[in-house]
Amino acid sequence: MRVTRLALCKGVLGLPVSLRPQLETGGPYTTAMTGTGMTGPVIRVLLADDHALFRQGLKSLLESEGMRVIGEASNGREAIRYAAETHPDVILMDIQMPELDGVKATQNILEIDRNAKVIIITMYRQDRYVFEAVKAGARGYILKDADATTLIDAIVRVAGGEALLEPDMAQSVLDDFRDKREVLPSGKHADLNDRETMILKLLAQGFSNQEIALRLDISEKTVRNRLSEIFTKLQLNNRTQAALYAIREGIANLD
Repeated sequence: MRVTRLALCKGVLGLPVSLRPQLETGGPYTTAMTGTGMTGPVIRVLLADDHALFRQGLKSLLESEGMRVIGEASNGREAIRYAAETHPDVILMDIQMPELDGVKATQNILEIDRNAKVIIITMYRQDRYVFEAVKAGARGYILKDADATTLIDAIVRVAGGEALLEPDMAQSVLDDFRDKREVLPSGKHADLNDRETMILKLLAQGFSNQEIALRLDISEKTVRNRLSEIFTKLQLNNRTQAALYAIREGIANLD
């Protein structure tokens, strides 16, 4: 019977579970047969959660959808090490873990690789830690009681370059920056040319690199290069910070 909700993953599978984290190295987006019999790019996922049964349930679900789980971390320190060794396409990161929590692990991973794509898994939408993780550069969050379709869609979107930055979350993070007197770089976007400004706007509106390339009739490589230049000019570290910056500066809006 197929697991259809993340909340069921902790107990629905009566299978033997290895308590030792599993690790696989390899290149991104290899081609393999999916459960539908069609060939396509395989999204490589790293799971970070301290509950072995939950990881096993997620692994079974993701692999049934043609994805590949390349590693399982039971704490934040393992997640950092595995991310550095395997360079996964997407990291599913639990907030509450022993030794090092998901927020600090996300911060460390993004300091090593600012292009890492982290999705936070949480029980609560208004979790204080979720805000901190998004501020650090996580691409967004998903609730543990989300259905399978929502999870798969989120992973595919983030792997494609999108950020799961809902308007209420974006506003909450911006408010948090202001309340704590923290600031994003300001007054810099005048240094951007028209094409860079448009790319930044589309990024903030949730478009992936591929979608931006199609809209502007340029290659994905050009989009990646331009984004790197934008990050450097604006002194930003990742797409989430860039999206928040664009919203705050009026380049894009929350509608």
